[in-house]
Amino acid sequence: MLRDVTAKTIKPTDKPMSDGTVIGLRLHPAKLKGQGTWKLRFVSPATGKRRDISFGVYPEVSIVVARQLANEARSQIALGTDPLDARGDAKKVAKLETNILTFETAAKKVHVNLKDGWKNGKHQAQWINTLNTYVFPTIGHKSLTEIDVSDIAEALRPIWLSKPETASRVKQRIHQIMEWSCAQGLRVGNPVSGVQHLLPKQPSTSVRVQHHPAMPWANIPDFVKDHIAEADNASRALLLFVILTAVRSGEARGALWSEFDLKKKVWTIPAVRMKTKVIHRVPLSEPVIVLLEKRRQKPSQRGLVFPSPRAGNVLTDMALTSFLRKHKAISDVAGRVATAHGFRSSFRDWASENGYSQHLAERTLAHTVKNAVEAAYHRTDLLEQRRPMMDDWAKFIIS
Repeated sequence: MLRDVTAKTIKPTDKPMSDGTVIGLRLHPAKLKGQGTWKLRFVSPATGKRRDISFGVYPEVSIVVARQLANEARSQIALGTDPLDARGDAKKVAKLETNILTFETAAKKVHVNLKDGWKNGKHQAQWINTLNTYVFPTIGHKSLTEIDVSDIAEALRPIWLSKPETASRVKQRIHQIMEWSCAQGLRVGNPVSGVQHLLPKQPSTSVRVQHHPAMPWANIPDFVKDHIAEADNASRALLLFVILTAVRSGEARGALWSEFDLKKKVWTIPAVRMKTKVIHRVPLSEPVIVLLEKRRQKPSQRGLVFPSPRAGNVLTDMALTSFLRKHKAISDVAGRVATAHGFRSSFRDWASENGYSQHLAERTLAHTVKNAVEAAYHRTDLLEQRRPMMDDWAKFIIS
């Protein structure tokens, strides 16, 4: 019976080594010492002729595995089946299945493989939904082997210029599916790499990026006076708070009483609630303190400063959007209403035009310092230096 001790000594000039357990199974020498090819010699039950079937290379295919494969082949022979013919039939079936596998089926397989790695459920849904909307109607029914670069170009063309960001994401997803198909041996070559040569050039990112419509800072005092006034409900109070603190609306909507120190006039937003994942301290001006004292008279079971009126949950982002639309808040973008986020831009313009330093303004907005060298020197949040600026901003707004 052949063992590894003996098999490892096989040399290119040696004769084939018999396995000794399965009739006809032998290890044939290869070009390198210690390597060989497993072959089983048998008589075909179909033709009565001698044939050889190989089971791979030793030592990658071990003696134990080679014996298992040889025994399976012997079982086929005993049942009247030629194992070589059966192997050929299996390859034909696999090729047929490959030709039948459609792009849509492949996409769903890739989606199942990828989605467990995405924490965001919304992203999981968007990945497959965008393909369902923009790609499946065009090439979803086609087999993977017949899809070429022109098919992909035609799927992307309707949104290539009108929705460039979406088109780019969809292209990336098609690319992932085709890469998976190549790795699975289902096709050769990824046609996505040449699609840009069949489509017009997209506008540059700088051209197509749209900033949040912002109310010109000079108009804010009148808007506050006419539409927010005493901030007598949650939406009005929240909007005034967002304007006066220049924070993101999400950070304000989720504000908790436990984050405030009204004596020291500081609001400390924990890192987990910040977009930058860094703790942010906000100096509170006198109008903000007055607003918060009024809010304390309406306690929330969840500790929220601006709970929704009915359920007491965090207000949705539509609360401020609806308010601004209702009152037709003017903006710097023609035909569009000012957004809550846009008031941060309004503050930034006011600070710049009133002589405040860029560093103070950027600290107030909690922007990440992109320059690594500059960021290394910014080890303080300049809280007390920002306080006079925020006092002046509040006086301007409430004036």
